Amino acid sequence: MLSTSDLEAIWLTFKVATTVTVILLLIGTPIAWWLARTRSRLKGPISAIVALPLVLPPTVLGFYLLIAMGPNGFIGQLTQELGIGTLPFTFWGLIVASVFYSLPFVVQPIQNAIEAIGERPLEVAATLRAGSWDRFFTVVLPLAKPGFITAAILGFTHTVGEFGVVLMIGGNIPGQTRVVSVQIYDHVEALEYDQAHKLAAIMIIFSFVVLLSLYSFQRKNTLWGAK
Repeated sequence: MLSTSDLEAIWLTFKVATTVTVILLLIGTPIAWWLARTRSRLKGPISAIVALPLVLPPTVLGFYLLIAMGPNGFIGQLTQELGIGTLPFTFWGLIVASVFYSLPFVVQPIQNAIEAIGERPLEVAATLRAGSWDRFFTVVLPLAKPGFITAAILGFTHTVGEFGVVLMIGGNIPGQTRVVSVQIYDHVEALEYDQAHKLAAIMIIFSFVVLLSLYSFQRKNTLWGAK
């Protein structure tokens, strides 16, 4: 059976991943929209910045976020002025770090989906006097729905599997920052291999089911598109 601390870590991980996914969809959608439609010279540099977490070691990103959110960092100074205090080793510190780390996994699928729509549907909607918001909700959102679903799934699962960044920013505080990946690490460090096996098995099954569902959804969508 799973221990109370294991269940606590699972619940915290779910809460972090859900919160991060919602925030990423809200933040990532306008970024993806701009990247998909702009012809600005800034597209290349901004795309590279968004994609940085794909190639950066998690500890590097975590280290600089720790400095930025610390008492002397620009984010830390801002949060202190707002009366929030500093974010490292708190739940919301985990959220901010996870948003940065999982950003490309949400932006890129949405960007690809918007680019695949092309200009024609939007031009037709514009000739029918549809405003910008109308075109987005009645044309872009329905046509790009598979991209949004893929982005949500990838953002959620990537956040669930984080280790380096969450350990750097959140540390290992039970009930506040100790997520499943850190809990498994603790079990291994304490030579509690049975408990580590149980949690690791849950993560493997969860990851397999999510990926299988994603591939099945993409295949079904491809078949419907072919028809």
